[in-house]
Amino acid sequence: MKMKFDEKLRWWTYWTLDRLKGRPVGKYYDEIRRAWKKGSSVEGTNEKIQKLIAHAVATTEFYKDYSPETPLSQLPVMNKEIIRSNYDLFYSSMYKDAPDNRVMSTSGSTGTPFSVIQNLEKIRHNTAASIFLGTAAGYYIGMKEAFVRMWVGDHAKKSKLSLIAENLVMMDCANVGDEEMAERVALIRDKKVAALVGYSSALGDMSDYIKRHDIDTSKFNIQVIIPISENMPDAMRDQLYEQFHCPVRSWFCNEENGIMGVQVAEKGAYYIDSESYYYEILKMDSDEPAEEGELGRIVITDLYNYALPLIRYDNGDLAKYKKIEKNGQFKMMLTELYGRRSDIIYDTKGRYVSPFILYNNLAEAEGLRQYRFIQETEDTYTLWLNGNPDEIDADGIVAMIKPYLGEGATLTVDYVDEIP
Repeated sequence: MKMKFDEKLRWWTYWTLDRLKGRPVGKYYDEIRRAWKKGSSVEGTNEKIQKLIAHAVATTEFYKDYSPETPLSQLPVMNKEIIRSNYDLFYSSMYKDAPDNRVMSTSGSTGTPFSVIQNLEKIRHNTAASIFLGTAAGYYIGMKEAFVRMWVGDHAKKSKLSLIAENLVMMDCANVGDEEMAERVALIRDKKVAALVGYSSALGDMSDYIKRHDIDTSKFNIQVIIPISENMPDAMRDQLYEQFHCPVRSWFCNEENGIMGVQVAEKGAYYIDSESYYYEILKMDSDEPAEEGELGRIVITDLYNYALPLIRYDNGDLAKYKKIEKNGQFKMMLTELYGRRSDIIYDTKGRYVSPFILYNNLAEAEGLRQYRFIQETEDTYTLWLNGNPDEIDADGIVAMIKPYLGEGATLTVDYVDEIP
């Protein structure tokens, strides 16, 4: 990885300051790096889980009636709505109003906003995981980074000094007009941005703008692209690679937990940070464990958040998994990541249909700016298209998608001027 002198200086300065403070982040970084190579200890992980459960029983109202020895599998599965509706019951009395807590909030892009309090050790562990999983993707702290997202709330409060120290360019993706796109692309080129991080859809919009306007990317300095928050279609990933000739590897992350995993290769499985999180993949219609290779719900136990314990937290995402266990060590891999359960559609026989059927077939459609796919009934579907009807091959799109929906499916195409 080519890093300029000032970028290397930031990297070494960060770790020098951490050493002077007693390595509060570095010790966790080393643990996470060891687990990447050798796996996490099965026994050690079980000890972390039981320690967290004992803490929750002793300090929260919600878990107070459970035994501290209760196995994880016998605790209820939580979701955002349950926690939000009983927030004070989950808040640990030991960390209530601690001055070094922080609050992380989701934007509510797929529902109601959700906030989680994190204690200092969780923050440090999250920092270590973010740094290591960044290096695994090809990004090192200190590199010139452009972060493309919706900059609202606390995220938008970074001072100029912080931006300089972090070598960060904040890019708001709220507007997708050609004028705004031109400014963003020029800024990325002129600022010699090395790491491009952002929502998959926002990076895709930028890539399409570059393609439409035939922009010469040979003068850019992009060395790594990290899509977050949404699945990136393979066609878009390939397009970004062709434009910038650099790794395009996604993080698996959310605001309430942090960066939890990274693709081990382009289009590859996601490695999960098993030092920081314990993952269960449960069946779609029950809390029983799913089999390897079976589509299931991601249920997360955050091993370091003691301020607001997230134990068996169903965050709404779906995946297929593989668990590798040997000599008392294990690694967790998400072989396929499907995104939000609310994004799942079904064929006419009630079987799950991968959203990649839509992503991959619509990613390269000429003249298409936006789309929305709606399942109206068991066998009736609607596809909204926003774009130039003279360029969009609607019949071709229907011909590609409809076979996956099953016998008797009705797919209607409607053209719209805007999809909010």
